[in-house]
Amino acid sequence: MADTLFISDLHLSEKRSGTLKLFFRFLAEQAAKTEELYILGDLFDVWIGDDNETPPIPDILDAMKRISDSGTQLYFMGGNRDFLVGKRFAEATGAKLLGDTRVLDLEGSLTLLTHGDLLCTDDVEYQNARKLLRNPAIIGDFLTKSIPERLALAEEFREHSGEATSLKAADIMDVNQQTVERFMRETGVTRLIHGHTHRPATHDFTLDGQAVQRFVLPEWHDDRGGFLRASADGLVLENFS
Repeated sequence: MADTLFISDLHLSEKRSGTLKLFFRFLAEQAAKTEELYILGDLFDVWIGDDNETPPIPDILDAMKRISDSGTQLYFMGGNRDFLVGKRFAEATGAKLLGDTRVLDLEGSLTLLTHGDLLCTDDVEYQNARKLLRNPAIIGDFLTKSIPERLALAEEFREHSGEATSLKAADIMDVNQQTVERFMRETGVTRLIHGHTHRPATHDFTLDGQAVQRFVLPEWHDDRGGFLRASADGLVLENFS
């Protein structure tokens, strides 16, 4: 079986030209040589709707479509920054859209995929805001606004969110171990892969007497990124620069 790759938290935007170039290189040098690429949220710094075609979005979609057409199956799971990605995006890129969680058999072990924000249950303020922003009525009203209006609202929310985040203790914004165990127990998995926290690591622990693992994907920057490679040799976090 060909390798499967997992990435998240690239936060692509017109302001991050270095990360854009790194992502395009990653697609050509890594993703094009694999069977599957899973993008587990926050590929974009903000996604205000599939009808937004401001640069560099068209270039990103075209690059993803080339990889998809070359034979690599793309999967996309929305994160807290790009949960509005929808059908039009999927058609433009060839990606299959996933819900908030997905269980797959990965090299013989059941594995749970999720963006990671649902695991951060100590951050009650964020969890309440998440529910509000994903309310269909709120989304419907947001999408009726013009592109400039949506961009302004997104920027306003991002600034407010950033200010609030800076005042929170670091452990509040990390995953809650009991929540991790509940998700894994309810889905019957021995592995969990997620991003969101920007704390790349491999965590080995015991759950109900069984050895299990949690892989945290890295955030990308202008000069470096990273991904998780799953192959017959196992699962390994790798750097990309």
